[in-house]
Amino acid sequence: MLECCVDSVESAVEAEKGGADRLELCAALMIGGISPGIALFEQVRERCALPVRVLLRPRFGDFLYSRYEFNILRREVEIFREKGADGIVIGCLMQDGNLDMEQMRELTGAAGNMKITLHRAFDVCADPERAYEQAGELGIDAVLTSGQKSSCLAGMPLLKKLSGIQQKTGGPKIMAGAGVTPDVIRQFLAETDITQYHMSAKKTIDSAMRYRKDSVPMGLPMMDEYSLIRTDGQVVAEARKALDEREADRNARR
Repeated sequence: MLECCVDSVESAVEAEKGGADRLELCAALMIGGISPGIALFEQVRERCALPVRVLLRPRFGDFLYSRYEFNILRREVEIFREKGADGIVIGCLMQDGNLDMEQMRELTGAAGNMKITLHRAFDVCADPERAYEQAGELGIDAVLTSGQKSSCLAGMPLLKKLSGIQQKTGGPKIMAGAGVTPDVIRQFLAETDITQYHMSAKKTIDSAMRYRKDSVPMGLPMMDEYSLIRTDGQVVAEARKALDEREADRNARR
C-alpha cells in the first residue's frame, strides 16, 4: 500500500497518476503538515478518486495541546467526518511523552466510522511499544512511523520489531514514513515484512512569477518565496513499480 502526503490539488493529481493507493491531505507540508482547509479537501475530492485521510494538527511543533487547540482538533474531526473524509491522521501526547489517552479517546470517538492513523507523534513518544499497544486499544488502523529516528532507514530496527508485534497481535498496521524513496522501499521489502509506505515524493519547481521582489520574505527568511513544492508523479510511479514487482514475485512463488 502506497500513501502519498500532499498539500495541493496539483500534488494530489500527480500522486494519483503515479499510482498511489491513498492520499494523506495536509497544508504546509514544509513544516511537517498542519490541518488543511475545507476548500482544499473539496477540490481534491472533486479531482481525485483516491481515498483521503486528513491530517489534523492545529499548529507546527510538539503534540502537547492546550484546551483551545484540542477543541479545534475535535471540531475538525467532526467537520471532516461530515464532509466525507475516509479517515483522519491524529496524535496527542502528555507532558511525560506518553499518549494522551483521554484526548485520543475523544477524537477517535468523534471519528465515527472513519479510519484512523496515529501520526508521527508516535516518533517522539516516550515508550513506542506501550504507545503501539494503546493505539490498538483505541481501534487505530495504522501507525505512521520512522522508527523514532529522522528517517525510516535509520529506524529500521524498531520498525522491524513493531512489525513483528503487529503480525503476532493483529494490531495497527505499521506504515514506514520519512525518507521513503523507491530504493528505500526496495530495501525494506528485501529486509522486512512491512508492506505499507508513506511518501511525499517532493520536487521543487520554479514559480511562474516574472516580477520578483526577493528582499521581502513572507515567512521564514531562509525559504524561497518563488519555489513551489509539488509531488513528482514519476517518483510515485517508480515506488508503485517497486511494490508491484514484489507482489508479482510473491504470487509467482505461491
